[in-house]
Amino acid sequence: MADNFIYGFHAVVSRIRQDAKSVTEVYLHRERQDPRARDLLQLAEEQGVRVIFMERHRLDGMAGNDKHQGVVAKVVAAREYHDVFDVLENLKEPALLLVLDGVQDPHNLGACLRVADAMGAHAVVVPKDRAAGLNATVRKVASGAAETVPFVTVTNLARSLREIKEAGVWVVGAAGEAESDLFSAKLEGPTAWVLGAEGEGLRRLTRETCDQLIRIPMFGSVESLNVSVASGICLYETRRQRNRI
Repeated sequence: MADNFIYGFHAVVSRIRQDAKSVTEVYLHRERQDPRARDLLQLAEEQGVRVIFMERHRLDGMAGNDKHQGVVAKVVAAREYHDVFDVLENLKEPALLLVLDGVQDPHNLGACLRVADAMGAHAVVVPKDRAAGLNATVRKVASGAAETVPFVTVTNLARSLREIKEAGVWVVGAAGEAESDLFSAKLEGPTAWVLGAEGEGLRRLTRETCDQLIRIPMFGSVESLNVSVASGICLYETRRQRNRI
């Protein structure tokens, strides 16, 4: 696999703790001598990860920005799946998938990965085009979840949804105008939640491919939620229903 860069203390520390062998080197700003930097140095030494000190401008070049907090790591890129069945065939419980239709903001994608990890989703599925992919910003926001949640990139989302349905997974789209709401939904079986970008929602073909459309009840003045927040609500309700059985 090719090398990749991740940055930020949370992302780098999480990667070392989860899979130190996948971390080739850690690059640390030479002027950082604070407790957070010392803790990272200790962890890297314990796990046998080489640390190289360097100037900030070189870290900027590796990360592609100046938001790296003074730490960048070269890692073996996590596997990106191109077939959701690579994930489904090895499951020991009913499938729980998060499908994102047209989410282009890397911060939103990173937050969705973090939510998916927290709620035990088995994969995040995205289309290849017109959507954010795994990059350093996504990995930083995901805080390690980009390395733990299978990330499936598909060429044709509608076709992939039909294949998921044929595999016995109930495909549920989140749509504000849906007649049924989350409180009445039955989510105990294999489920794939499909969410669109904030403001745009699901594309027409994606919407038509879903088995069911569900809306999240809203009790305040706002009309929509950030996609990562909506994802968390939907995945949490699915887990809640399964745990009461």
